[in-house]
Amino acid sequence: MKAVVVDRSAAGGLKVAEVPAAQPRASEALVRVAAISLNLGEVRRARNAADGWRPGWDVAGTVEAAASDGSGPPAGAHVVGTVGEGAWAEQVAVPTNALAVLPAGVTFEQAATLPIAGLTALRALGKRGSLLGRRVLVTGASGGVGIFAMQLARLAGARVAALVHRPEKRDAVVQYADDVFVGDTAAAARDAGPFDLILESVGGTVFASALALLAQDGMLVTFGTSAERTSTIEVAPFYATGGLSIYGFIIFHELEREPPGPDLARLAELVGAGKLEVRIDDVLPVERIGDAAERLWNRGVTGKLVVTF
Repeated sequence: MKAVVVDRSAAGGLKVAEVPAAQPRASEALVRVAAISLNLGEVRRARNAADGWRPGWDVAGTVEAAASDGSGPPAGAHVVGTVGEGAWAEQVAVPTNALAVLPAGVTFEQAATLPIAGLTALRALGKRGSLLGRRVLVTGASGGVGIFAMQLARLAGARVAALVHRPEKRDAVVQYADDVFVGDTAAAARDAGPFDLILESVGGTVFASALALLAQDGMLVTFGTSAERTSTIEVAPFYATGGLSIYGFIIFHELEREPPGPDLARLAELVGAGKLEVRIDDVLPVERIGDAAERLWNRGVTGKLVVTF
């Protein structure tokens, strides 16, 4: 079967190659892939991996063979799911507890955006408890996680502020947030704070300046470093505010504790009901996977980038 593999000599360091067919375990369904989406973390890993490694987390398609243990959806079901690696392929063996059946009207392209970005947004927002009446700040708001997080926070009753780093990104997020700020530090959003919860994915000075905007008992959830991987913070104001916390969030740690299937179903249902909008920047054929990865790496994507088989 065909799959995307790392190849340093190819455009973007990725190419489509022939690989052995997927061999599902008893608790895995074999999915014929229709669409995938790209995430910065897997693109970063691919840039550092050896030739031949197979990236990919998000997958949407049709169950070609149901799990032999009888769990999960039947053959022919349209599904969305996630795996630890290797999702960028014609066929993928997916654990049934990491699959959800798609509601009518939800396309494979829409569904492919949900696993990593949607689950990250949903579960990161849940770290502070009820958001009803709370103030939430989302940095890197024009990315895939950011756009999902703003919508989900508002559905939960929060007042949402968005931070983007360039003026041209403002129009992409204004419909999803109550307040939108443009700047290279979180201080730009000070007038909308202090915040009970901050979802932070930029790193560096944005991370440091965001800590200063937390309300008493507030929490900052850090789940990425799209701009800078190191940060210097002023410690005294942090502990003096009282009850503040920083939560280091990585989605695969969260999924080990609670399988993604039920939450994927919730997200897909919200999309199907028109309550959660999927922002797709572009849809490309798998033959252009190298171009897609380069665009994402260079922060040239608003929302999600989808690739089809």
